[in-house]
Amino acid sequence: MPGSEETVDDDALYVLTAVLLTPAQFPSVLGDDYPQACLSLALEPYAEGYGLVIGQDAEGARWTVVVDDVSLVAVAIASWDCGMEYDLSPDENSVVAALPGWPLELAVAAPGVPAPHDPVPEEGDRPPLTPPNTEEWGPAQRRMGADEVAQQWALWREQAGNGDAAGAAEDADAADTATDAAEGAGPADTAVGAAPETDGPQASEADGPQEPGADAATAPEAVAEADGAGDGGEARLAEGLRRALREARAYAEAVPPPGRVRSAFAPGGARTIRADGPGWSMVARTDDMAFVLLDDEPCEVIPVERGPELEALLDVLEKVAVHPS
Repeated sequence: MPGSEETVDDDALYVLTAVLLTPAQFPSVLGDDYPQACLSLALEPYAEGYGLVIGQDAEGARWTVVVDDVSLVAVAIASWDCGMEYDLSPDENSVVAALPGWPLELAVAAPGVPAPHDPVPEEGDRPPLTPPNTEEWGPAQRRMGADEVAQQWALWREQAGNGDAAGAAEDADAADTATDAAEGAGPADTAVGAAPETDGPQASEADGPQEPGADAATAPEAVAEADGAGDGGEARLAEGLRRALREARAYAEAVPPPGRVRSAFAPGGARTIRADGPGWSMVARTDDMAFVLLDDEPCEVIPVERGPELEALLDVLEKVAVHPS
């Protein structure tokens, strides 16, 4: 388990956790893509990526040690995920930078040292890293919500299936159950994937009526026609969904920055697609449906039913996605 020691300015670093920062895998709370995530840490978007070793020094100060030995950090994370001990001690030659502060919220602390705090800055030091603000809905919470949907796919998929054939308003009890699951995750050891400390995304009740088997990409048009004369919020949601799907399709013509679209293994030989864009996030399975979250629709998770156009869109995204090595 985490708890090994490394060196930061001649002080022991008590390792609490580690995360990968690569085009295929990075904390999405830090940005829509890999270059954005690197920029948040003032790092160059090195193609091979980095490992982030997060811990405290002997005085309890927060430090993030950036290393270029990605394989070593990946082995440590895999070992911890399996409940195995692993002494993560990168060679000093692999250290790229020692950054004050933590880029992610941690719910753990090193035993026997003062409570976590930022190191006292000296003249010329960079400001300490701080986790993105997740108190209010915005890009960070939207991306964390999408990660939570991906992690809890079976629950969200079951919830979406509880609606009628058109995927209209879901059962309120199912929505509460899914929300509780998102809330219950809370901040965790990021070596195994931090869950958002949020109020939890709510299942959308505004995706509007669709005919059974309706085309996934044109379904929002049906929403606008059916609901546009009614509540303006539903028309706004439909327009936001259309924009997200349109921008996602555009990735076929203009390849997005590394990490903007990522593909991971899923059961049954399928792939899990995570795509982001300005103001939106998408989670999908290549053999199933998709869910979209929007900056402009706080805490809403919008289901997109499977159809020919969604299948074509997911095929495009799978081709441009970064795959884990």
